[in-house]
Amino acid sequence: MYLKYPIFFIFFFLSSMSFAQSLAYKALLNGVYEKDFPVVKIGENEILGSAIFLDAREKEEYEVSHLKGAKWVGHKTFSLDSLTEIPKDQPVVVYCSIGARSQEIGKKLQEAGFTEVYNLYGGVFHWVNEGQPIYNKSKKTDSIHAYSHSWGIWLNKGKKVY
Repeated sequence: MYLKYPIFFIFFFLSSMSFAQSLAYKALLNGVYEKDFPVVKIGENEILGSAIFLDAREKEEYEVSHLKGAKWVGHKTFSLDSLTEIPKDQPVVVYCSIGARSQEIGKKLQEAGFTEVYNLYGGVFHWVNEGQPIYNKSKKTDSIHAYSHSWGIWLNKGKKVY
């Protein structure tokens, strides 16, 4: 019987693997995110449409690609001095690969008096996996810095760069 419908079983197996990876990714994010720190998800256009995007990845990652118009702030070298032109009541969405580094930067922004700070749910990896555009300078690209080979497993779309 299994040989009679091999395409069905291959499709079922691959679908199960994709579903399992999706559950594992959600579990990873639940373990990284603090419950009281606000996240914003793709599709929440009221916030995403008016926010300033801050990229909390390292410069090499940002230079491969980033969200359109995002300002690089880094993680290791982050300084509030680079944000003096942003009003503290302006909605700000911080992102990194999955959301751990951006949450740290977001907490620093809150401590500095920024009132509307959000972590991009799933980071740039989720953004790319959902088919959202990324850019290198002002040109659209499909290249995405995967941070490392072990973290790159969470990227299902895009051309991985290490």
